[in-house]
Amino acid sequence: MSTAFDLPPAARPGQPADTIDTPSLVLDLDAFERNVDRMQRAANRARVKLRPHAKAHKCPDISLAQIKRGAVGICCQKISEAIPFARAGVRDIHISNELAGPAKAAMLAQLALRAHVSVCVDDMAQIDILAKAAEAVGTRFDVFIEVNVGQGRCGVTDPAAMLPLVDRITRLHPLSLCGLQAYHGGIQHLRGWQERRAGAARAADRTGAFVARLEAAGARNMVITGGGSGSVEFDLQSGVYTEIQPGSYVFMDADYGANEYLTDERPASTNCEHSLFIASAVMSVAAGDRVVVDAGLKSMAVDSGLPWIWANGARSETLEYVAANDEHGIIAPRLASRVRDLPALGSRVMLVPGHCDPTLNLYDEIIGVRDGVVECVWPVAARGLSR
Repeated sequence: MSTAFDLPPAARPGQPADTIDTPSLVLDLDAFERNVDRMQRAANRARVKLRPHAKAHKCPDISLAQIKRGAVGICCQKISEAIPFARAGVRDIHISNELAGPAKAAMLAQLALRAHVSVCVDDMAQIDILAKAAEAVGTRFDVFIEVNVGQGRCGVTDPAAMLPLVDRITRLHPLSLCGLQAYHGGIQHLRGWQERRAGAARAADRTGAFVARLEAAGARNMVITGGGSGSVEFDLQSGVYTEIQPGSYVFMDADYGANEYLTDERPASTNCEHSLFIASAVMSVAAGDRVVVDAGLKSMAVDSGLPWIWANGARSETLEYVAANDEHGIIAPRLASRVRDLPALGSRVMLVPGHCDPTLNLYDEIIGVRDGVVECVWPVAARGLSR
């Protein structure tokens, strides 16, 4: 008799959604597809290219669905992260980050033999390393100069300091100057709509100053890439960006859900829905005034706050996820008088993660559901790939 024991799958296509093993990542496919279509239509209307960021999901099936609907390619943050996407058939990949040294540039050169690749720089030494790596294998890179438009992280801080980089890139045969990357991550999570609009306007003005200096130096028809899910409604109308990089819009986690939006002015592109959930189950009711579910810190990222409880198509008004331990989550009523609303032992509780990107990195697969039935199981093929 065989002594092998393999872990059974959390779900198989065709089974009822309410029988998915927990904790698991569950994707509402109808909401997901609406989100993808809305963003693509908005980019098309603005005549801006859409290059969604894959770091939000690390799942090639999602990127292929976006490309099928019109996306020009994808962004990845790390080279290793990009490899599963190239293997899956994604042929245009932008590494929206700088490289740490020759070993990384050599990895990028190998990737460039399999897909069209672009990458960011903000220092002369990076340019020389890239050129040497490309020459070694006989390939080429498109290069974006990253500019700091307020994030205070990577990027050239002054338009004048950009010009020596421009000159160096144009002198090296294996490299082609493609344009500028201008991304301000902090704007994405400003809660107030007016505050977010003002922040995006400041970033667009700063970007415009870099573009003007670039054009004065003779560079024309450059790609200006940047923006994100929280600022996209403003980025599309700025007249500065020729390409946008939103990622989380396909899911809309709890952190993005906490942003303020003005419904009467909000374009369809940002009218996205929560589509990603963590299916959890009640494993203990012994406390009486609270229940314990089986999704804790090892099932979700909490850097952007604890998850929301999702019930009847909206955030629960009566129950709250109040604490996360390694393998346990505590759910309590918002009011002590509503203890009767606590779910029963064995009940299923759907959670909206606070931050989708690092949450996806904890799972091997996304379980796609439609009309109460499991339709697909998509591998999170790039999880853990941070080199």
